[in-house]
Amino acid sequence: MENTNAAREAIFASIRSHLAASAAHDALESELHHHAPAAPVVATTPSGSLIDLFKANLEAVAGHCLVVRDEAEVVAALTQIIRQLQGTRLRARSIAISDDPEVERLIQQTDLDVDELAVTPSAQDVFRFDVGISRAQAGIAETGTLLLDSSRERHRLVSLVPPVHIAILHAHQIVGTLGEALSLLRQGEQVTPLATFVTGPSRTADIELTLAIGVHGPQEVFVVVVSGQ
Repeated sequence: MENTNAAREAIFASIRSHLAASAAHDALESELHHHAPAAPVVATTPSGSLIDLFKANLEAVAGHCLVVRDEAEVVAALTQIIRQLQGTRLRARSIAISDDPEVERLIQQTDLDVDELAVTPSAQDVFRFDVGISRAQAGIAETGTLLLDSSRERHRLVSLVPPVHIAILHAHQIVGTLGEALSLLRQGEQVTPLATFVTGPSRTADIELTLAIGVHGPQEVFVVVVSGQ
């Protein structure tokens, strides 16, 4: 019993001594933490539009944003994006699209050379596709986030599984804040049962805070914003 008490006291003494020794380091860490510059956040300005703010915040998290005026320019943008990807390791030879008629109509207007094009492939098949193309039901300007409402379009697997996701977003669907976007999920008395928020490419960090891109989702995210101007 005496040996147990002695060992316990030795452990407590060691803990107390180490805590005392770390006090100076804790104070320095606290000072650095409270005075460190905050991460850059793009804020609205009186002259800035929701499109500009959405584009800036999306690009701040390594997403890509192309602003176009009409359907013909959407087709040109899709063609440009996919052709450029075809010259990279991402290949872009097989394309999965959502079941939205607009997406299928637009992709059919391109003259792309691809090996496979499928509408909402199954959970087993979608893993073999290089690119997924869908619409988005809203964009959140303050964070550059996409809102995908699966009650209005079958695009969950198409947007999350292939290495590249291309989303088509109309300018009138861009709102300022998350709160405004959440209000869009309510349809009458019902709230959509399945919504996905996407902010740039997929990011994953391990216990050592080593960041990996695209482990659990797309490595690249492109948003084509149709301004309608």
